[in-house]
Amino acid sequence: MQKTLVILVVGLTPQLVGEHTPALKRLSARGGLRPLNTVTPAVTCSVQATLLTGLPPSGHGAVANGWYFQDLAEVWFWRQSNRLVAGEKIWETGKRRNPGFTCAKMFWWYNMYSTADWSATPRPMYPADGRKLPDHYTYPADLHDELDAKLGTFPLFTFWGPMADITSSRWISDATRHVMETRDPTLTLSYLPHLDYNLQRLGPDLSHPELQRDLQDVDALCGELIDAADREGRRVIVVSEYGITPVRDAVHINRALREAGLVAVRREKEREQLDAGASRAFAVADHQVAHVYVSDPAEIPSVRALLEALDGVEAVWGENEKRDNGLDHPNSGALVAIAEPDRWFSYYYWLDDVRAPDYARTVDIHRKPGYDPVELFFDPALKSPKLSAGWRLAKRKLGMRQLLDVISLKDTTLVKGAHGRLTDDPDMGPLVISSEAGLLPEGPVEATDFKALVLAHVFEGDDEDTAYRRTAIDNASA
Repeated sequence: MQKTLVILVVGLTPQLVGEHTPALKRLSARGGLRPLNTVTPAVTCSVQATLLTGLPPSGHGAVANGWYFQDLAEVWFWRQSNRLVAGEKIWETGKRRNPGFTCAKMFWWYNMYSTADWSATPRPMYPADGRKLPDHYTYPADLHDELDAKLGTFPLFTFWGPMADITSSRWISDATRHVMETRDPTLTLSYLPHLDYNLQRLGPDLSHPELQRDLQDVDALCGELIDAADREGRRVIVVSEYGITPVRDAVHINRALREAGLVAVRREKEREQLDAGASRAFAVADHQVAHVYVSDPAEIPSVRALLEALDGVEAVWGENEKRDNGLDHPNSGALVAIAEPDRWFSYYYWLDDVRAPDYARTVDIHRKPGYDPVELFFDPALKSPKLSAGWRLAKRKLGMRQLLDVISLKDTTLVKGAHGRLTDDPDMGPLVISSEAGLLPEGPVEATDFKALVLAHVFEGDDEDTAYRRTAIDNASA
């Protein structure tokens, strides 16, 4: 077996590999770069599940970053149990191929209770007093304290939110190199989220100095990982899940459904909570894709007509279109709405901001019934946002209950980049870079073939079967 390192660089596209990314440019020159034909929705959980199983969302069930759990009548986002993902995972196929195969899964999603040998993932502590404390979860458990002792506490508040920056990616990169050095896995999977932040804040404008600096910063981390892999005799693959394209504003899909009398809410102290189980139709918004759940099948045609008439909606998929695009799974909505290239879907379901739930003005990825990119911005109405946030955190540390309400509800035009729909230009879409030119296909890499491509990097040239290639792996996994 040939040890292999896979680095997932979120938001990296062919057009971003150039003068500001010398390490990635060198890797692509010595090996090769190909576009990745990703899946819909082109979002973190769906794409990662496809990359690791070789299945479309209709096969593995991760139809978005979150969906409506119909038996609970609740929307859940960013769950972490690997048992939510169906299909044989890449490390399971590797172990079946060779029992000596080992895998370290560093911060890829669905990273709890998997069968990988080593793993680490964000996992805050939630004490009963309402605080959220930075932390991470590992398997085996003692790896947690080992990483904390070496690197300090995982910097959760720079992993997402208005303070998100390179710090979290640096921690993950250092943790990855430590695990490679101390555990020597056959396959190492690492995740660097840094580019995602300003690509959504600023859009993919390469002339912007902040984006240029971001590219240089994440490239430096990639360079360290590639150098470590080279020293240890590892092959290297770089991959991204999606490309981020410019957007100008949101489509308030749930407000349209609410105005049509389809979304139900319940009052809690004058604030409105989405009552999914009582709603005739509602949308789970996730970037540029929204799953629309309709309680009565007889209403699907009228709901579809309403959505198709909305400004900013490019397409609405029913059963046939979902099947054609690999999204026909029970977790999916009865309908799937796709935004126009320059729009994205908000989760907002209230019609008056006075009635908005208390979590709406906070960074709360688990409580919100949809994805909220405005969490990347401090409310522009705050005169000193960092001081405001610091004051609220200080009161929390003193034991006071304090809402970290620093996120705007007024201006969805703050968001300048989004993803989820397939990009029209492959140069702005995701990619695969490999140190091994001979293992790359002539054209684009299909996301469903990525698992087999990685295993070809590991097993290619084995004495027992030098002809072992992607087709054989795919057939074995089917």
